[in-house]
Amino acid sequence: MSVHKYSRQREAIKSFLAGRKDHPTADTIYTGLREEYPSLSLGTVYRNLALLTDMGEIARISTGLGPERYDATVANHQHFICTRCERVYDVETEGMDDLIHSAVKDCPGRIDSYTANFYGICRDCLDS
Repeated sequence: MSVHKYSRQREAIKSFLAGRKDHPTADTIYTGLREEYPSLSLGTVYRNLALLTDMGEIARISTGLGPERYDATVANHQHFICTRCERVYDVETEGMDDLIHSAVKDCPGRIDSYTANFYGICRDCLDS
């Protein structure tokens, strides 16, 4: 296991994510932090997001619609992705454990992780 040197910028990225529920992109994180950290580059944000994801401290969300999003919540949960505005919402679903147990039973190997995304139109887009 490698130990990573402390980084104020990495901690700032984690704090930025911890205070949000909108699952921001790397660009949003960069824009939100560059005033406080003027020497911060977009490349540094991407490198730190990759490292934090690899360390299991944040989660990367691939929506299939646009840029990847990032989430401070690493506990298993699902997402609803609006196909119109591309916003990402947390979804707590009951019965997911039953689905996983069924998949494990029928799987020809070992399941190490899973991702479940739900796609549709969010309330805000339906109302507009």
